[in-house]
This record gives sequence, structure tokens and C-alpha cells, in this order.
Amino acid sequence: MATKRTREILELFDQQYTREYKCYLNYETPWQLLIATMLSAQCTDARVNIVTKDLFVKYKTLEDFARADLKELEQDIHSTGFYHNKAKNIISCTNTLVEKYNGEVPNDLEALTSLAGVGRKTANVIRGNIFHEPSIVVDTHVKRISKKLGFTKEDDPVKIEYDLMKVLPKEHWILYNIQVIRFGREICFARSPKCEACFLYKYCKTKG
Repeated sequence: MATKRTREILELFDQQYTREYKCYLNYETPWQLLIATMLSAQCTDARVNIVTKDLFVKYKTLEDFARADLKELEQDIHSTGFYHNKAKNIISCTNTLVEKYNGEVPNDLEALTSLAGVGRKTANVIRGNIFHEPSIVVDTHVKRISKKLGFTKEDDPVKIEYDLMKVLPKEHWILYNIQVIRFGREICFARSPKCEACFLYKYCKTKG
């Protein structure tokens, strides 16, 4: 059950950013979102969108990725960082999807996290955006801002996820991530946050 304070914070998020569902990664199919999310590890969504604009033209199908040459794919995704591991995982993951799941992206958390390079964060992005399953995605914005709002004291993403599941109403799980990303990009910067413009200032545990 959400506390009065939590409900007030979520109402302010809704007023500021609406309740519109928005994914910041560009994609047309579930497997494209899966690959884009894998590429987004330690990389900005904006950079990933630049890379996938050409990547999804070159590799038009899941099978194209599964058959990709490792060195060539590394070059194609080089600018997203950690390209060797990402390329290796993408080829392995897409092979599994083709061979085990008939080219379909599963919606089960356990099945998703069994795929190469897919952790809970990536799995929850897929579950939330593709299958509309209530899911909490813990990225750098969610981790930092949830601590500022007093929703968690943890540093481990899985522990933060479980803390947020306890304090946030289920219907707000996906929205919270979308809203917090905007808040982190527009107001609550990691360095020099715009506290004077912050609509959540009075709720912040670590002002400034």
C-alpha cells in the first residue's frame, strides 16, 4: 500500500510528465527492442538510436543477426562501447531465439534472463514495453533518484527493484521508470541538479 507521501510524489510526476507510455529506444519489433536494450548498457539511448538506425537496415531479420560475422558486428556497434561482449551476446541470444523460441521473444522473466547478455533490467524493459507486464526497470536514473526520494537505501539493482515493488503501486511500475528518466535528464542531474526548478524538492532526502 503506497503511503500518502509516495502518492503525492507520483501525482506530481503524473502532472509534470503525464501518464503516457514512452520508450526512449527506437524499435519496430520485440527483438529489435531486445537488441537495442542490450546495446544501451553503459551507453546513452541517443547513441543507441543512432547506431540502430543503420544496424536494423543492414540486419533486417533475427536470422541476419544470428548469422552475423562477429568482427563485422563488433565494428557495426563499436561506438556503443563494450562492443566485443555485446556483439558476442547478440549473436548468441538471437541464435537461441531462432532455435529455441521460433524467432519469438519470450515474456517470461526466467526465459528472458536465460538469454545471453540479458539481465533483469533488459528483461523488465521487454516485459514492460512489449508485453505490458508490470515491471520495474532499475537504470542509473532510477537508482540515484529513488535513493534521493527515500524509496530505497540499497545500491544493488535487484534489491532496489524489490524495494520499489513494495512502495510503488503496481499500475505505476512502468510509468515510474519513464517519468524518472525524464526527471533525471531535465532537472535532477547527477552533477549540479536544478534544485531551484525541482517540483519534488520538498521530498528530496539529499537536497543539492
